[in-house]
Amino acid sequence: MKKSRNIFESFYYAFSGLIFAFRTQRNIRIHFFIAIFVIIISRYLKLSNFELLAVILSITLVITAEMINTAIEATIDLVTKNYHPLARIAKNVAAGAVLITAINAIVVAFFVFFPKIQKILF
Repeated sequence: MKKSRNIFESFYYAFSGLIFAFRTQRNIRIHFFIAIFVIIISRYLKLSNFELLAVILSITLVITAEMINTAIEATIDLVTKNYHPLARIAKNVAAGAVLITAINAIVVAFFVFFPKIQKILF
């Protein structure tokens, strides 16, 4: 890959990466559609600015972790197609990072949404 010559090329390559990830990675699409749903619910529940910030930060962390996981998996697949214990470890650790960010997002969602839903239901 050639070095980008200007800022527009840099953005082009970044958006190309986003599009590639969205088109090829099922989990990123799942996280993206859940994010859209959560943002719609956030609007409906009229979250405060701080609550909305926490939700958006959690969404961003999950999608970023998923993209880093994809990059690590692609890099390992580029280096070797053969089974290697270190390749397995790298892929599993990257997947574990995604899991931790997803759990964090669930915890944030619980603290942000539960009190608001509780007020509506009770």
